[in-house]
Amino acid sequence: MELKGKVKKGVGDASFWVKKIEDIFYKKTNMKLFYGTLNIELEKPYELKNYWTIKKEEYGGTKDVYVQECKILDKKAYVVRAEKTVHKSNIIEIISDIKLREKFNLEDNCLVQIEI
Repeated sequence: MELKGKVKKGVGDASFWVKKIEDIFYKKTNMKLFYGTLNIELEKPYELKNYWTIKKEEYGGTKDVYVQECKILDKKAYVVRAEKTVHKSNIIEIISDIKLREKFNLEDNCLVQIEI
């Protein structure tokens, strides 16, 4: 499945939360995370499928985090979505082991495709 959307600026607190889940994430995926997310505004709402969950009790958070593997620009990454997120359902956050904006020279409103 392919999703299309535009790169958008986020709220700015992702690094705090990524640091909290990094050990759990590494144990599950063997990926060391970059402390931030890439926000994508999709053309239409998207509900995660075939995801796994990081429970709030596991990382000392207030919400469970749902994780789904994806690819962006042929780079393995993951869509993450907190339960009861502040984002609309057409916004997804992508995490990876690199700063995706920098690596692929992505600016706000750049069109990208995500493979699920």
